[in-house]
Amino acid sequence: MSTPASFGTGLAATVAFVSGLLAVFIAERVLGAGSGRVALAAVGTAVALGATGWRVVRLLAAPPARRTLERWVLMLYGVGLVALVLYFVQGDVGTALLGAPLSRSAPKLAVVLAVVFPALLVCALVPLAMVEAALVAMARAPVPETGRVRSALFSGLGVAFVSVFAFAATYVATQADATWDLSYFRTARPGEATRKLVRGLNEPLQVTLFFPPANEVGEAVRQYFRDLTSESPQLTVDALDQAVEPARGKALGVSNNGAVVLSRGERREVLNLGMDVERARGQLQRLDAEVQRRMLAVAKPQRVVYLTGGHGERADTRPVPGEATRPSVSQFKELLRGQNVDVRTLTVAEGLGTEVPRDAAMVVVMGPMGELRPEEVTALREYWEQGGRLWLALEPEGASLDPLLKSLGLRSLRVPLANDRVYFRTTRQQSDRGNLGTASFSSHPSVTSLSALGSQAAVAFIGAVALEPVSPPVPGVMLDTSVRAHGETFADANGDFEPEPGEVTKAWPLVVAVERAAAEGRPAPRAVVMADADALGDGILGNVGNAYLAVDTLRWLSGEEALSGATTSEEDVPLQHTRSQDVVWFYATVFLAPLVVLAVGFFVTRRRGRRAARSTAVVGGAR
Repeated sequence: MSTPASFGTGLAATVAFVSGLLAVFIAERVLGAGSGRVALAAVGTAVALGATGWRVVRLLAAPPARRTLERWVLMLYGVGLVALVLYFVQGDVGTALLGAPLSRSAPKLAVVLAVVFPALLVCALVPLAMVEAALVAMARAPVPETGRVRSALFSGLGVAFVSVFAFAATYVATQADATWDLSYFRTARPGEATRKLVRGLNEPLQVTLFFPPANEVGEAVRQYFRDLTSESPQLTVDALDQAVEPARGKALGVSNNGAVVLSRGERREVLNLGMDVERARGQLQRLDAEVQRRMLAVAKPQRVVYLTGGHGERADTRPVPGEATRPSVSQFKELLRGQNVDVRTLTVAEGLGTEVPRDAAMVVVMGPMGELRPEEVTALREYWEQGGRLWLALEPEGASLDPLLKSLGLRSLRVPLANDRVYFRTTRQQSDRGNLGTASFSSHPSVTSLSALGSQAAVAFIGAVALEPVSPPVPGVMLDTSVRAHGETFADANGDFEPEPGEVTKAWPLVVAVERAAAEGRPAPRAVVMADADALGDGILGNVGNAYLAVDTLRWLSGEEALSGATTSEEDVPLQHTRSQDVVWFYATVFLAPLVVLAVGFFVTRRRGRRAARSTAVVGGAR
């Protein structure tokens, strides 16, 4: 039979055991050094061992009905002592035995012990507390309930295991630096293009973030750059508070918090975001593109791209007299500048009739309406043959550029393309069949991003011209059709937008990449020919597929195709409906949805009524 005194004695032993462990904790974590620490740790260890010995004596003297309970409690004491031993081994005891700190002589073992000893301590103390609580509740019971104590023991172990798992999972997630953003408003994550740019750094690039602590914008930006720092040791990120370190801010040209500075040597780019998350929302959603633009300006030398003029090109600010107004290419120029490009105009007055400037990274001929002069064609051809880069975009009703295309192994048929099945409907007229759309891409490096995105990034061509290779092929010139039209696209020779007998229907080339073997000591000549200048025009370039086509083409022609990849954005895409679709949505939400709800309610109510009537009839019959 148990007595209240015996239960009280057992509780006192447990209090002494826990007090001994607490004394060791205070000595090691609070005092930390000195003779006081050693004395208190020794006293705590002695008290814990004395309490355990006390419990062993109680086990030997306990009646049979209580021995099982005492054995369980003693087992928990043992687990706590093992945790204490492991702590000392990875501390002073290990240093004394091995002659050096365990973290230095056996770092992996030190990490294991540092993880195991607190886990064992939790698995000892939590069940011990619950078991003692169960025993105290049975202090006046004539016979202790073993099942009740067993349930308390298992519950305590369960809580301990869950706690250990939760701490372990949190630690692993922290070390792996894995986060999931499930919020409606999200900051853009580093895209593949930015990651490739960081991996390709050959010199250190410093990023300095100026934000105060606990700022939402600052935390979003820090998370973005944490994802990037794992890509290359050349990228270093410092987070500072401008109010605390104004000298650093002044040296980098920052006078307030809310700025991101990318610097390398004397080159520096500043991205001002501010500290209010609502005002910075748009920039945070486009953060990947904003950072990539500034990183290119700092990490890569600026290139010069010339756009020809004087022939009614899209790049011309002065259209040809009598010519209908066509979409400009201001968005295209801005896209080039965003890729660290200096955009300049090249006309006969700037020397196009003689030679292409030597600083030209490439030359773009954007939809000329008038023919190029023979001397201009000669200058462009010589430039290309010496390793230059050409980007030609044609107009169906404009100049053919055949004298220049012939050296590239291509020719224009001067016939517009149309498709009566797959096209973009803009005016709901027959002419919409000339608005081609395609997601048929090759594996050529000039369409890397488009190939990866597939149908998610269809490209629009608003009026393309038929292209085909010359026969016989030009020796040494390699052609790759990187973008093809839909297989039912036809060459609309009579301009009626209807397929007719004799009009060739096939997957016409829309973009062709041209390359020739490099001459000794010179880069390989490269060119891209596009069947439609509208694909790079304002408005159309806002389409994701067309933007990626322009960027990847630029990078391939620049010899930087390794940097091609997707740029992430979290901007909301507006939902757009036609007038007929709006009418459908109106009637569906105003009339159809309420009718469906009423019909479901009527059916459910009627079904419940039938069940109730059937139940009443059964009860009445039974009576």
